[in-house]
Amino acid sequence: MMARSLFLPLSGLSCLIFSLNIPNTSLQVTDVNECMDTRACPSKATCTNTVGSYFCTCKSGYESSNGKRQFNDPGVTCIDKNECLNSTACPLTATCTNTWGSYLCVCNPGFETPAGRAHFTGSRGTCIDKNECLNSTACPLTATCNNTQGSYLCVCNPGFETPAGRAHFTGSRGTCIDKNECLDPALCSPTAKCKNTRGSYLCVCNPGFETPDGRTHFTGSGGTCIRINPRSPTPTQVTFSEDYKQQVTTQDPNNTSISSVTMMTKGVPEDNNVTLKLQEIADSFGNFSNITTKPSQEHKEETARLATQYLHRVQSAAYEAALNRPTGGTLRKESQFMVIEALTIKNGCKTENEIVKLQIEKETMDIDCSVVTGGGTGGAVVFISYKSFGSILDGSFVSKENLTLDEKLDHFQLNSKVISGTTGCKKNCSLAKPVNFTFHHIQMVGESRKSLCVYWDELVWSNEGCHVILSDGTRTVCSCSHLSTFAVLMASVKLKEDPVLTVITYVGLSLSLLCLFLAALTFLLCRSIQNVSTSLHLQLSICLFLAYLLFLTGIKRTEPEVLCKVVAGGLHYLYLAAFTWMFLEGLHLFLTVRNLRVANYTSAGRFKKRFMYPVGYGVPAVIVAVSAAINPQGYGTTKHCWINIEKGFILSFLGPISAVILINLIFYLITLWILRDRLSSLNKDVSKIQNTRMLTFKAIAQLFLLGCSWCLGFFLTELIKEPIRSIIAYAFTITNVLQGVYIFLVHCVLNQQVRDEYIKWLRRMNKKTESDSYILSSSTSQTHMVEKSSDFPGKRSNTSV
Repeated sequence: MMARSLFLPLSGLSCLIFSLNIPNTSLQVTDVNECMDTRACPSKATCTNTVGSYFCTCKSGYESSNGKRQFNDPGVTCIDKNECLNSTACPLTATCTNTWGSYLCVCNPGFETPAGRAHFTGSRGTCIDKNECLNSTACPLTATCNNTQGSYLCVCNPGFETPAGRAHFTGSRGTCIDKNECLDPALCSPTAKCKNTRGSYLCVCNPGFETPDGRTHFTGSGGTCIRINPRSPTPTQVTFSEDYKQQVTTQDPNNTSISSVTMMTKGVPEDNNVTLKLQEIADSFGNFSNITTKPSQEHKEETARLATQYLHRVQSAAYEAALNRPTGGTLRKESQFMVIEALTIKNGCKTENEIVKLQIEKETMDIDCSVVTGGGTGGAVVFISYKSFGSILDGSFVSKENLTLDEKLDHFQLNSKVISGTTGCKKNCSLAKPVNFTFHHIQMVGESRKSLCVYWDELVWSNEGCHVILSDGTRTVCSCSHLSTFAVLMASVKLKEDPVLTVITYVGLSLSLLCLFLAALTFLLCRSIQNVSTSLHLQLSICLFLAYLLFLTGIKRTEPEVLCKVVAGGLHYLYLAAFTWMFLEGLHLFLTVRNLRVANYTSAGRFKKRFMYPVGYGVPAVIVAVSAAINPQGYGTTKHCWINIEKGFILSFLGPISAVILINLIFYLITLWILRDRLSSLNKDVSKIQNTRMLTFKAIAQLFLLGCSWCLGFFLTELIKEPIRSIIAYAFTITNVLQGVYIFLVHCVLNQQVRDEYIKWLRRMNKKTESDSYILSSSTSQTHMVEKSSDFPGKRSNTSV
């Protein structure tokens, strides 16, 4: 039986249009499952077959690229769905982190899931506060852990405090040390001396005194010592110096520095008069400064502690004296060491926002009257300016760990007088309203320097709670949220490198290295041009080549420190040697041009080589050796392996090169003057005119070859403002990094004799290449002839025989 079928696909159906079957005819329709084809839907999608069609649905965590939930377009894909765009994906105590096909809710620091995990997935999860205090090591043994929402606090036990004087801290690095309660002068009565103990203190009665119950010591502000010997001084007769003597000797009776401070008691008037009291305090600094003016490194911490005790004692005593004045008003006492200005308020503030201003010379203190009175009707404020405390607590007491900086700063130094302010508040307690201080700078602050407002924090300077309101070249206004001892630090701002200048430097020096290498080979191998001039060119090329190479490879290798110092010393020597050879080049050019009229250049010919090398290499060696012997720490900085600019050590480089630039500039001007006269006198001799003009051109090129372009560097100072300074910086960089290129162009490429030698070398190389090619070709031809001769019948027969 014959059958014929014709199928046409239409919308997923295969229709049997004709089914010819003699004698009957039938029509059949069946659905095709497109999901059987794995390519029907993209990756990360599920295929669903329908009657006559199908559709794709992206899996959980994914969505279609066209935004539709169901699709069957061939170009649509399933992409990752960012669930974190939904603000309710995670609770407020967690951070949403998107993952491929899903997401994670990561609990914020100080929180965790109820199961103790750090993250979860899904809207039902939650983060609860983590009780860090369950960890026994969260706080040291001298502190108690207090859990807080999302964090915790380590509260120092009674009698302990942090090194910064705070009562609590957060983090495993904090610690609680014994609190020296004896720093508070009001803790014990004037008839007792304070003795610090671990976690507490004792008030020990002075000789001739005892407690009412007959004991020799007590603890607590409620205790007192009464006189048992009528000859003992009464409490009102204890002077500031005597009280301070008792205070510091209690801390360490074996300390020689503290014992020396007690010498201030001599000659002090024993009078309870407030005026005499303040005068005594102002005069007391003399003996203190005599023993601490120049603290050595080994006694640095001892000096800091002694200064801290003295500052606290001075502020407390001056405040008590001012507070005990019977009448209000301002009182000032001045000595050769300090100036004290005290203001006593008896009848409250005049206005609601009254500002009280105290001024000592150019330093001022502006404080709200309500801060002085504490909201009451009376109070006192003391402003103290120390004339020479800066020589004791100088920039060496600065640690970056104690400074909060928003940029990189270096080379800290004290740039103001040290001042103190107090309203009777103990231990730098916070004020209801900030207090402002105005400082006059000791040195002018330039653009590359920055001023910092700092206070004395027991052992170091710190800027916590203080910030700069206004600062210019001559003064700085500071605002602080507490009272203490303050000053202004000046620091060097780390200048940002210009990436374009950096690229120009490295590309230019690399190109100069290549040109200097070629020039040195030319001067060394080309014997027909060797003379005094080429010897000078050769030594200059060698020095610059080594200096550039060492600069590129070692200028930023600051670790290890010894290697950095060696690199800095090497650069110092090589650049000085290069400038010395530039000076010899200038001298030789001057002698050559001066004797143009003499056929054999007599004076220039007498330029002795035996003097060149001792001068060219010996003088720089002497300068570097003397500089290293005087200041070995002057080589190497924290940023670059170069000469330290501090303390004028950079003059060991700037001094010699300035002399060379000045002398060579004089040689250059004289040379141009001589050549001008020479050109006017040789107007008939064409050949001599041409030679002289070439010499004139080279003399002009010597402006760069002799290092005169380095004088642009002297204009890169803070006095030159932008954009002029940037233009000078680019000109300085471009002209000097290409010095090797200038040497190769002027002394090699533009020198006719050298060009002739180059041509000879090229011809020799060309001939050698042609000769080698001829020999190779001849050898190849002979080989072919031998191979062909082996095909001759006669030779084949002879061989066979």
